[in-house]
Amino acid sequence: MLLTTENIILIGALLLLVSVFAGKVAYRFGAPALLLFLGVGMLFGLRLISFNSAPVAQFVGMVALCIILFSGGMDTRYRAIRPVIGPGVVLATVGVALTALIVAGFVYVVAPWCNAEMSFLLALLFAATMSSTDSASVFSILRSRRQGLSENLKPLLELESGSNDPMAYILTILLVGLLTPGESMGFGTSLLLFVVGMTLGVVAGYAFGRLAVWTINRINIENQSLYAVLLLAFVFLTFSVTDLIRGNGYLAVYVAGLVVGNYPIVHKKTLGTFFDGFTWLFQVILFVTLGLLVNIDELLQPEVLLLGGLTGLFMILVARPAAVFLSLLPFRKFTTRARLYVSWVGLRGAVPIIFATYPVVAGVEDSSLLFNIVFFVTLLSLVVQGTTVSLMAEWLGLAYPERERIFNDEVMNRMLDDATTELTVTEAMLEPGHHLRDIVLPAATLVVMVARDGTFFVPKGNSVLRVGDKLLVVTENKSEVKSVVQPQE
Repeated sequence: MLLTTENIILIGALLLLVSVFAGKVAYRFGAPALLLFLGVGMLFGLRLISFNSAPVAQFVGMVALCIILFSGGMDTRYRAIRPVIGPGVVLATVGVALTALIVAGFVYVVAPWCNAEMSFLLALLFAATMSSTDSASVFSILRSRRQGLSENLKPLLELESGSNDPMAYILTILLVGLLTPGESMGFGTSLLLFVVGMTLGVVAGYAFGRLAVWTINRINIENQSLYAVLLLAFVFLTFSVTDLIRGNGYLAVYVAGLVVGNYPIVHKKTLGTFFDGFTWLFQVILFVTLGLLVNIDELLQPEVLLLGGLTGLFMILVARPAAVFLSLLPFRKFTTRARLYVSWVGLRGAVPIIFATYPVVAGVEDSSLLFNIVFFVTLLSLVVQGTTVSLMAEWLGLAYPERERIFNDEVMNRMLDDATTELTVTEAMLEPGHHLRDIVLPAATLVVMVARDGTFFVPKGNSVLRVGDKLLVVTENKSEVKSVVQPQE
């Protein structure tokens, strides 16, 4: 079925519905929801939808990654990542480079045995696309499990996955340039571009994050829903402007999210809820799109299955652990168990697949084979590692049950809706006296807040009230309160 104007809305709705139900099934059986989102795309692409546009998939991936990385930064508390900034940054840079080099050497050696001979430069490009852990996969899996991790491992893994995509992106772009005729550049130029890109990414991300905080706190929009639209505009502005000045846009949006999430802003809870939902929407769109892009017949070719399987297992069992242990050598506070767990949570996901579209778009030789192998490795990683994240933490003795809040936001909002009302102080109410303790209210009723002349305060029994004051009242029976005094509706 072709994507026409007549059926695109219907197909889009079906894809979203099936993906949401697939996500529920995945959660029940302990599988990563994102794996089933990929499966939904592959299933629809098998019979119903013809989609083979790598540029479109690349664009969808760029938009989705901006939102995913920004939302991940917003949800990350600086006080949580501060103790692990050092190891997190090293894993996100040195760890990515080591992973790429180790995997490239392996692929270069074994590819001829799999009837897929590659030059070392092409093997290095192949490895670079898969060298970073996937932020969408790590964020969604770690935050959907009600499981704590000792030794500050959760913030470390989230910091690494949120900040290591830029390193893999730069390596991919540089290697695509080296393998594209007429686009090659020297090592010195490549190194300079890397340093400039990372530096500008951090600086621009911090600057735009502070600008977003300043604007949101001072603009005073009447329609509160527009604050989310404003912040979304800042996300894309941060990425595009940083990219225009040759900085790394993905790093910039993650840093901007960290800034926005760790500074006080108005309507912060509403903005967080909006971006949580928006992030899940784009994760579904992204993974379904990538599932649609793959050709099942090409994916099942013997050289893809063999080289993909060997490479995936090598990454899981050798390359990732070696890169982690070498990167964390200067940091003695992590136990061997912790290093093993960090090695295991080296999930691949949407990012490697998106990066694998760059050589396809650039016309690099054997790029189609490279894309299919990357896709297969991603599937293998999500199946093997994604389904065992919690189990491995328990097996290594690093897991503990997170304390669940009884009075969570949903419960509090429901209680407040059911039990609160607003009263306006009248002269009749003050006849017994002008202190709060003098007012006659039904039993089991509590005045928790007083609003006067645009200010708010928590009252005490001896607080003096005035006519026109607004009282926020918590009561077990609203109707009984209304029968005694008339609240302002």
